[in-house]
Amino acid sequence: MDNPVHTGSSGDTIVAIATPPGRGGIGIVRVSGPAATALAHTLLGAVPKPRQATFRAFRDALGHALDEGLALYFPGPNSFTGEDVLELQGHGGPVVLDLLVARLLELGARPARPGEFSERAFLNGKIDLAQAEAVADLIASGSVSAARAALRSLQGEFSRRVHAIVTELIALRANAEAAIDFPEEEIDVLADPGLLRHCQRIRASIAALLAPARQGCLLQEGMTVVLAGRPNAGKSSLLNALARYDRAIVSALPGTTRDVLREQIDIDGMPLHLIDTAGLRESGDEIEREGVRRARAAAAEADHVLLIADDSTPEDPAILAAFLPPGMTYTMVRNKIDLSGRPPGATRVVPAPDSNSPLCDTEIAISAKSGTGLDALRAHLKARIGFEATSETTFSARRRHLDALNRADRALGAAASQIELRQGELAAEELRQAQQALDEITGVFTSDDLLGHIFATFCIGK
Repeated sequence: MDNPVHTGSSGDTIVAIATPPGRGGIGIVRVSGPAATALAHTLLGAVPKPRQATFRAFRDALGHALDEGLALYFPGPNSFTGEDVLELQGHGGPVVLDLLVARLLELGARPARPGEFSERAFLNGKIDLAQAEAVADLIASGSVSAARAALRSLQGEFSRRVHAIVTELIALRANAEAAIDFPEEEIDVLADPGLLRHCQRIRASIAALLAPARQGCLLQEGMTVVLAGRPNAGKSSLLNALARYDRAIVSALPGTTRDVLREQIDIDGMPLHLIDTAGLRESGDEIEREGVRRARAAAAEADHVLLIADDSTPEDPAILAAFLPPGMTYTMVRNKIDLSGRPPGATRVVPAPDSNSPLCDTEIAISAKSGTGLDALRAHLKARIGFEATSETTFSARRRHLDALNRADRALGAAASQIELRQGELAAEELRQAQQALDEITGVFTSDDLLGHIFATFCIGK
């Protein structure tokens, strides 16, 4: 097995406020590092008993009380970071907390970077990288489903399944590399059909893991959907209907929306990032032209586009779709059926084979004004990206995890081909690449750049 790239952490002692900015009843200052015991003795007059809340005054250099509250001491390695940890729970005023941090800096601690406590927990082997990311996901959860999924990842559900696949992969690597290390043996290891079956079983395990991982990724990151269409087609009305409050200004005058307008909603636990855009039309107005340019740019970056058309004044959909990027698949939403009389509901469309033009795969008839057909639209959005109601097996995941699983699967497919061709060295290399991709998920193999990117997104103090 490849050795981890990172072990241990620096000898610095770090400090940060662990509670959100602002005033509150309680404010927590967290310290981690080798000097935590000495800091506790100087600041509190004595080191608290391990894992027991002790009431203490927090004193400055002259012995005057800065604040008073509870002190907790967790000696390493039995702490979150694996180091000596001191937590001070005082009053939640920003001035008081700043004074306490300033005193700890004066005593030799340094300010913690964002996510540095979780990073030290990872580097000291207390949690793996997937669990560390789950800490941030739990804090940032936008729904109950997302929070539960993040907690399951934090408890190690995702990591256990990855480790199980890696264990199988290591066994497969051992068999494949035996053909290289012992070429003089009469038995052709690569000719054993069990080797290919073993490879197929691992690919099946990855496929079974990808499904809940995709759900977990959707729970955390959601789907970005752009509302595009002609001026006055009802894009802003649809945004308000889906958001269930008047987020956007609605007017009978065309061209009310000039810039992109963003709103996040929740559909059965799936975060949905809606972007309302300027009406698509040719215009001599410089501001309106910029709005159309931004609308097209937002459509190009979105996960999906709802192209809104006024069903009471039909036009050729191809003319409207010409504003969208080439090759994009979109959903045609025929709005204002309360005026046109069209029945509500979704209809599948067989796209034309011209891949250079935007393609419509579904038409949905709705009335944003009355709400008719919106349930069909919500169901379509969930189905469009493969979202299902969460279960007790769903865990939080990120796009990088999906990328790693897909790379491992492709490498295993290539290894199977090399095994069939009796190319032992090439098969062994593909299997090594597959294991490396899986190891990136839990951090057994990872780069400093990736670690820096991941932990930079964390809160300070976590």
